Amino acid sequence: MSQNIADSPFLSTQDLAALLKTTTNAVHILRHRGRGPQGFRRGRNVLYRREAVEAWLKAQEANDRLGQRAAA
Repeated sequence: MSQNIADSPFLSTQDLAALLKTTTNAVHILRHRGRGPQGFRRGRNVLYRREAVEAWLKAQEANDRLGQRAAA
């Protein structure tokens, strides 16, 4: 991500895929199934608020029972 993107309060689908270390198609599938972070359309693009992504990641971490059990 470039410096301008790092300062932005929004992430594009490509930025989110890079953050999650996955493909843009996987992000599209998460969104389509309603399992990804909340985003919104801006023209042809989907943008995700950085706060929404961080909250979604925390919720994913909290719901990972195996990960919690391993950390205990």
